[in-house]
Amino acid sequence: MALSPQELAERCTEPHWAADDASHWIGMRMRSVGPGQAVLEMDVAPHHLNGHAICHGGFIFALADSAFAYACNSHNRRAVAQHNTISFIAPARLGDRLTATAREITLSGRSGVYDVEVRRGDGALIALFRGCSRTVRGTHIPEEFPEVQEDNS
Repeated sequence: MALSPQELAERCTEPHWAADDASHWIGMRMRSVGPGQAVLEMDVAPHHLNGHAICHGGFIFALADSAFAYACNSHNRRAVAQHNTISFIAPARLGDRLTATAREITLSGRSGVYDVEVRRGDGALIALFRGCSRTVRGTHIPEEFPEVQEDNS
């Protein structure tokens, strides 16, 4: 039985999320995943604050990077970051809920490009992240589903 692209993305995410101690430790939560896309969120806690009493950029980067990781690993091909950049637009403060929304821009051969927007709960843009991925050997689930149903929508 073939899996739909959505089913494949969900099945690939399960083992990856279960083993992702870093994202859990930081306080991230998975909201959704789909083919080439993912949404994660976290609430800014006291341990996320820097000396300016705003969220440390490293935690914002980590949130965006994790959303990127789930988006680029949603096709049952193990992928890692090849190059990432981030632009910080506005600060996040204690108690803010941050949502990182990743979407695939292009996937060609072993290389992919993904954009991630990090927004505050009020919709304000906090950061823009671009991630470039590279697939490596291996899959997230056994290759017993070599044919994925095409989504023609």
